[in-house]
Amino acid sequence: MAQDNSEGLMGPVSAEARAAMKGQRPFVLWLTGLSGAGKSTLAEAIDQRLHGRGLHSYVLDGDIMRHGLNRDLGFSADDRRENIRRTGEVSRLLVDAGLIVVSAFISPYRADRELLRQLFPAGQYIEIYVEAPLAVCEQRDPKGLYKRARAGEIRDFTGIGSPYESPLQPDISLRTDLMSPVQCVEEVFAVLQRRGCLQRG
Repeated sequence: MAQDNSEGLMGPVSAEARAAMKGQRPFVLWLTGLSGAGKSTLAEAIDQRLHGRGLHSYVLDGDIMRHGLNRDLGFSADDRRENIRRTGEVSRLLVDAGLIVVSAFISPYRADRELLRQLFPAGQYIEIYVEAPLAVCEQRDPKGLYKRARAGEIRDFTGIGSPYESPLQPDISLRTDLMSPVQCVEEVFAVLQRRGCLQRG
C-alpha cells in the first residue's frame, strides 16, 4: 500500500508544478478557419509531432466537443459562441494541468477568439489561421457539408449562410491551398521554436 506523505503540505498544486513534472511549457494552439481548410488534419499532425518529441499534448475539435460536453448546442450564432466559450474553458483547464492543447474549431467570430486569448497568460494562446479559399474548401468538402448547405439542408453554415471573420493578426498563418501539410507543420514548429515554447521546463 502506498504511503501517504502529504502530512504538513498545504495549498493546491500550482500550474507551474504540474508543468515542471511534465518537463514542458504548456500552451494552447488554436486553429481557426473554414470547414475544409484542413484544421483537423493539421491538429492531428501537430499532435503526432509533439508526441514524437516526448511532449504531453491533447487535441480538441468540434466532433469531440459536440459529441459530449457540447451536444446540447446547435449552430445558431449564440450556440456557436457558447461552443467556443466552453471549449476555451476546457482548453484552459488542460493547460493548467500542464498539457499542450491543440484546439481545431471554425470559431468564426473575432470577438470570441479575442475572449479566448484573454483566458490565458501572455504567450500561452497561439492563434493559427488555417486559410484556404472558399472554393477550395467546397471542393474538398470532406463531410459533404457544403453540398448540404448549398441545397438548403443546413442553415447558417459558415461561409455560405453565416460569415467567417478572418483573423486580423494571427500568430501563424497557413495557406493550405499553397502549402502541403508537412510544410504547414514545419512552419508551426519553426514559430514555436523561435518563441521558446518547446524548451523543456
